[in-house]
Amino acid sequence: MNAQGYEIHFAPLQGYTDWIYRNNFARFFGGADAYYTPFIRLEPGHAFRNRDLRDMNPANNSVPLLIPQILPGNADEFRELTRLVASNGYQRIDINLGCPFPLIAGKKKGAGMLPYPELVKETLSPIEEFPDIRFSVKMRLGWKNAGEAHNLLSIINNLRLDCVSLHARIGIQQYKGSPDYNSFSRFYQACEHPVFYNGDLKSTEEIHQVFQEYQRLRGILAGRGLLSSPWMAADFYKNETKPEAERKKQVYAFHEALLNDYKNYLQGESQLLNKMKTLWDYLLPDTDRKIIKKIRKATRLSDYCQAVKQILD
Repeated sequence: MNAQGYEIHFAPLQGYTDWIYRNNFARFFGGADAYYTPFIRLEPGHAFRNRDLRDMNPANNSVPLLIPQILPGNADEFRELTRLVASNGYQRIDINLGCPFPLIAGKKKGAGMLPYPELVKETLSPIEEFPDIRFSVKMRLGWKNAGEAHNLLSIINNLRLDCVSLHARIGIQQYKGSPDYNSFSRFYQACEHPVFYNGDLKSTEEIHQVFQEYQRLRGILAGRGLLSSPWMAADFYKNETKPEAERKKQVYAFHEALLNDYKNYLQGESQLLNKMKTLWDYLLPDTDRKIIKKIRKATRLSDYCQAVKQILD
């Protein structure tokens, strides 16, 4: 928790915030009070993905607080996923009702579950079966309209939840368009649990504005904002703005540590190169587009590193 009494949590993004990324982010930037795993789900045949097991493994994680996130589609899946997480020693679990991707939502999971109050109620009903686990919910304003989350409040308010994180968009928007602050405010006012704001926070000034506007917030959940400006949480916490030269030095050290750790984990230069390129989907968005183009077109690690050096030297 920062000096102002709020919390800043690092939202998970599939394909980006794996355990290697999280550990190095905490090491070089910090500022986040909690980190989340990308959602853990059941495969056909009630199997768990190896990458989820590896990513959640406490031995692989060194961040101050890691909260595994689960993606259940019904009560039985909820139980299986919760037992898996608890068996790894975790006492906090986040429930994903916010994933906006059609392949997930089409199965009535993530944000695709929000239009179905009875399914939400049934899926989350096993919360009471796990009194030693602290649960939270990550959700959106709805799938097709912003009234869907509000319609769920009678269910949400009666659940034993630590908090609710609300992304101020509907699912079919994915990450496009502007957040709907009016609908967020309506939910925030009526929710009886502590609320985290999520959606388009890209600077410390925007974080201050959100806390000023919604003074009863528990905190904020930032994903893409921390991927693009990884110093944002620490700057807010310390109430400072580091010079650009210092930021670039910090990013370079972070990049080199990631490169080294992924090199020891991934198989072959091609796999490593593809993984490192994903960093630049978000990182330093004001970078010269010509250099980003060089990064994306690089077919050898040496060419990639030379392009990165142009940015960070």
